[in-house]
Amino acid sequence: MSAKRYRQESASPLGRILQNTAWLLGGKGFGAICGLAYLAIQTRTLGLKDFGHFSLIFGTAQALTALAGFQTWRVVVRYGSEHVHAKDWEKFGRLGMLCGVIDAVGAILGCGLAAIMIFGFAHMLDLNPSFIDVAFWYCVGSLWALVSAPTGIVRALNRFDMAVYVEAIVPSGRLVCALIIWFTGPTVGRFLAAWAAIDILEAILYWIMARRLCPQAVRISYLFQLPQAIRENPGVTQFFFVTYMGSAIDAAMKNGPLLVVGGWVGTKAAGLYRLASQLSQALSKLSTLLTRSVYAEVARVRVASKAEEFRKLALQTSLIAGGAGLAVVAVAYFLGEQLLAMIGGDDFESGASILIPLAVAASFDLASVAFEPVLHSTGRARQSLVARLIALAALGVGLWQFIPIGPSGAAWAVALAGATSYAVMGVMAWRTLKQVDAGKIAVGVPDDAEVGPEE
Repeated sequence: MSAKRYRQESASPLGRILQNTAWLLGGKGFGAICGLAYLAIQTRTLGLKDFGHFSLIFGTAQALTALAGFQTWRVVVRYGSEHVHAKDWEKFGRLGMLCGVIDAVGAILGCGLAAIMIFGFAHMLDLNPSFIDVAFWYCVGSLWALVSAPTGIVRALNRFDMAVYVEAIVPSGRLVCALIIWFTGPTVGRFLAAWAAIDILEAILYWIMARRLCPQAVRISYLFQLPQAIRENPGVTQFFFVTYMGSAIDAAMKNGPLLVVGGWVGTKAAGLYRLASQLSQALSKLSTLLTRSVYAEVARVRVASKAEEFRKLALQTSLIAGGAGLAVVAVAYFLGEQLLAMIGGDDFESGASILIPLAVAASFDLASVAFEPVLHSTGRARQSLVARLIALAALGVGLWQFIPIGPSGAAWAVALAGATSYAVMGVMAWRTLKQVDAGKIAVGVPDDAEVGPEE
């Protein structure tokens, strides 16, 4: 029995990317509307001070989740795409379950790290002592809600359409809970408890969906064949750690500035920064969606198409994403102040000076959406890690120079890091594509081979 991975698909790689992104955008468009609605409820019911506490706890949990998670979905897609193409479901299953075990190990280690950070250093974030216990348990819930491995299984099977339904649980569930909390008495603890419960529900549903889509891959028996999974995927251990370091750096770049603002400027400033950051993320949601679609399609093209198609796909995607990035900056510049006031009220209107540089940073992320998939799929994951380390150094310099300005200074430091990452990783991806053209890097099928549609 084959996996349930077949639906009406476009014939071209770019068409499949746009098709998958459209599926995700449908769900995320709904999610963005729900997200802005529950964000408005949070900001208006909690107020700037308590929303700042919520933001610091939420940001800490996100940072811990990224540090404890090994981005195993990338491993499943990078190595699993070849097994899916060959319809070798046993190898695919062993790889998927190996990644699931690594997710669990990461959650256990993350709980220990959460205890150290929350109980040992909460005072450095200006966190109210009454929130320390609830902050710890929220972090624990977030860590066990990791859904990286089943997400990779679904993406490797190219079933982005099914992922939409599960991922809609989070925004819709949060909105329903926010409304209930609004009427029953809003507190930071209630919002955190609801968010954690919904995330855990999503994790359970993702594993159920992965099992339904590919029952021959999601099997308990593969948990006892983990060494074989490592042998069947040469280089997977190194790839694990390279992608982990990349995700850890990414977490530092995304959540570090918020924590710095909370510790350096204060809780209210953290709340202001958080709302501006959330809005910039909503405006640049296409970046996340394109990354998911592009990563899966580049891995697929690497094993099933010609080198010319591989290069063409990377260039087309970069052009589309670059145009979308400019649109994000334009919206933030012309409508940012009004959007912040509409969502958070007058107290948050001054966040426009934070939103614009964060939108600039988001536009660089969007424009570089194809760079990392190109490097990973051609065995150059280390280069993307080097680019992220350079960007992290740029962020550190930017925070050192600009944080005296306040939250907007932290936002401009993020923009500097985004520009640095775009420039460095862009050069690396361009050089890689030149080597593909020259035949120095083997990609896809031979040029004289017939490439037909997959059965």
